[in-house]
Amino acid sequence: MNNTSSPRFDSVQCLDTRGLHRMAWTEWGDPHNPRVLLCVHGLTRQGRDFDTLAQALAVDYRVVCPDVVGRGRSDWLADPAGYAIPSYVADMVTLIARLNARELHWVGTSMGGLIGISLAGLQNSPIRKLVLNDVGPKIEFEALTRIGEYLGERAHWATVDEAADALWELSKSFGPHTREQWLALTRPQLIPDGAGFKPHYDPRLALPFHAVTPQVAAAGELMLWHLYDQIQCPTMVIRGAESDLLSAATTQLMAQRGPRARVHEVAGVGHAPMLVQPDQVEAVRSFLLGP
Repeated sequence: MNNTSSPRFDSVQCLDTRGLHRMAWTEWGDPHNPRVLLCVHGLTRQGRDFDTLAQALAVDYRVVCPDVVGRGRSDWLADPAGYAIPSYVADMVTLIARLNARELHWVGTSMGGLIGISLAGLQNSPIRKLVLNDVGPKIEFEALTRIGEYLGERAHWATVDEAADALWELSKSFGPHTREQWLALTRPQLIPDGAGFKPHYDPRLALPFHAVTPQVAAAGELMLWHLYDQIQCPTMVIRGAESDLLSAATTQLMAQRGPRARVHEVAGVGHAPMLVQPDQVEAVRSFLLGP
């Protein structure tokens, strides 16, 4: 019998403009299960964010949580211009081909949701159910400005606890967590740096991010709405009730357009729910496994 409660680690080679890079992933559940759930994280995060959700769904799915290139255990790109949604979509197509999934479901938090929209909106998309966690085609530019204030900043912490405290100051909008829960979310975010630790992502992610102007963001929004309107699969959007990135107005439009997403709002949370608390896990589980 397969052990569904322990993670496994693997990687796949993906193509970029300078050659090949390695994308790592964490996997839970039966490796032979043809029903695959891909969980894709936010901008500066990594796949271990989904450990709690993955363990809850490992009986029903082969749960695969990639570290998007430039984060976690994945390679950093030689050309930081490749840190963009189209490149990430191409990497996910490579991963999906490796997994040989017969039925593919998707949970995407923030950036992971944008990748999901971009893939689910393509003709012959393999995605059969889609969960978008606090993200939609329209992203409030003020939220991008807030994120840009810390993205790519050099940081060094002497201990894991010091790092956890510092990251919590940036992440209070994630909502209430116990100290144990927050430490579990923090440890994979760190990489050894001399006598201490630094963030486990390529700081050059900030270069293409900071190049986004309101005009560029508006053009991206038009493209994302076009893709969203093409989505054919059942879709749920989770919104932190206090989110500054996904507005209530955009969420309402997502319920009326395209796949007419089911909406689940999480009280007391901003951007973005971390899908660790039991009520959030159950919301995702009931949607994915429901009719």
